[in-house]
Amino acid sequence: MRGQTKTADFVALTKPSITRMCLLMAAGGMALAPHAAAGESTSWFTIVSTFLGIALAVGGANAFNMWWERNTDGLMSRTKRRPLPAGRIRPAAAFKFAAALSLASIVVLAVGANLLTAALAGLSILSYVAVYTPLKYKTPAALIIGAVPGAAPPLLGWTAVTGSIDPPALVLFFILLVWQLPHFIAIALYRKQEYARAGIKVVPLVRGDAVAKIQAVAWAMVLVPLSLLLVPIGGAGAIYWVCAALLGAAFLGWSFTGLDNDAGVKWARNYFLASLVYLPALTVALVADVLL
Repeated sequence: MRGQTKTADFVALTKPSITRMCLLMAAGGMALAPHAAAGESTSWFTIVSTFLGIALAVGGANAFNMWWERNTDGLMSRTKRRPLPAGRIRPAAAFKFAAALSLASIVVLAVGANLLTAALAGLSILSYVAVYTPLKYKTPAALIIGAVPGAAPPLLGWTAVTGSIDPPALVLFFILLVWQLPHFIAIALYRKQEYARAGIKVVPLVRGDAVAKIQAVAWAMVLVPLSLLLVPIGGAGAIYWVCAALLGAAFLGWSFTGLDNDAGVKWARNYFLASLVYLPALTVALVADVLL
């Protein structure tokens, strides 16, 4: 029983919910890739290796993040029960675990996919851990910097199949990058006091709630046409266009409701949940468009 608890704590270091979302986005990238869209078979070895490698990369980066933020996590109610601040795992063990996952991800992707995918995964881990994480305590601009490695999964899915970086892959990358900005602004709005206690420089604390909501609207306005750009460049068709337009209109409309002076914590939490619906729905629409 104790061993099961320990295993569960190490799994928790990888942030499984985030890992699952990243794998879904990677699947979108693989489905959109030319070989998959043309009906050409990608070997099961490559497919399994890619998913495993991306899961290891995301898990390793998240474990490093938890190791780095173990002290500040103890100051926030939503994170104080995590394995490190709760004392269930020692920092040295967490660091070794994170390093092992990260190194394994690069090896798996290099052998099972290609060197480009392995290199992009390595850069994503490095930038997330060594650049984004420390900058969170210095400037709200870290949000944009952190969105770069966070947007890597669909790009990794694409390069694993094609071995190259092409326009549709870049559009997928930027869709996920831009989506993260209103998504995390929503979190910062309804968790503002916790971030204040931890000393993390989020937009609502530094610029104020009004500016944060305006930024959320601005990014949502960029996200909608960006999501539709896949159609004219030949990356998707009519099914995706209709779904992306409807989802984008709904998400953008919800963004504008936040500008109301009465839109507070409840709105921010619901907006966050809406973002969690928007991205998987968009990905499912993309995969359905490619396969049908």
